[in-house]
Amino acid sequence: MASRFKPLIKAFGPADGIKFYLQFKAVPHGYFHSSKYGASFFLRKNFSDRYTFNQVFVDDQYRLSFPFEPKTIIDGGANIGLASAYFAHLYPQASIVAVEPSSGNFEVLQKNIAAFSKVKGLNKGIWNKDVHLHIINKSENDNAFMVEETTADAPDALAAVSIETIMRSEGWDTIDILKLDIEGSEKEVFEAGYEYWLPRTKAIIIELHDHMRAGASKALFNAIGKYDFSFTMQHENLIFINRNLL
Repeated sequence: MASRFKPLIKAFGPADGIKFYLQFKAVPHGYFHSSKYGASFFLRKNFSDRYTFNQVFVDDQYRLSFPFEPKTIIDGGANIGLASAYFAHLYPQASIVAVEPSSGNFEVLQKNIAAFSKVKGLNKGIWNKDVHLHIINKSENDNAFMVEETTADAPDALAAVSIETIMRSEGWDTIDILKLDIEGSEKEVFEAGYEYWLPRTKAIIIELHDHMRAGASKALFNAIGKYDFSFTMQHENLIFINRNLL
């Protein structure tokens, strides 16, 4: 039992760590209040929410060392908003835009970012231009939705936004952290329309999904290779740092 306590205690402190452990054993869904974060996090009755919770808070996969203090963050593929909440706690001065295409996920995301005034939620997809998309694998897990372009009048159409549009809408000159976990859509994002925002991005945290969209990694490295980014890996993520902006 002690070994199960340790990761939760490290993430949330002794009192909440033990409370979360007992709550997960009894009813592993609903609201979990964290004194450390000053927020309550809502998890649904599914595996993917608990998996994401562990990735973000217990595995600490987004705790990285940057040679700058992040002030502008895009959380692309924000799912239920846990990474956005994590970033908001870690970088309290940062303005964060959390982008999630699934309406079901976005409903939970709004609950999970409610305590963080500097996080803005967008119920949209991320693409290389402002178009409409639809989810093509609705039967999959809630953290593995894939999208493709469709028409605005399609019954299941959802709006998509480019990273350049987000920057201009927010009045940002640069993006300090661009986190992308967009289930293969990184192929389209890095195939075209990146010439404005990519050289203005300081750090990219990205999970690649070639198994979901063939050519995703090729598109990423072709685009990144045109600029002076360093490269490392942590957990499932590739980390790129723009040396021209340090």
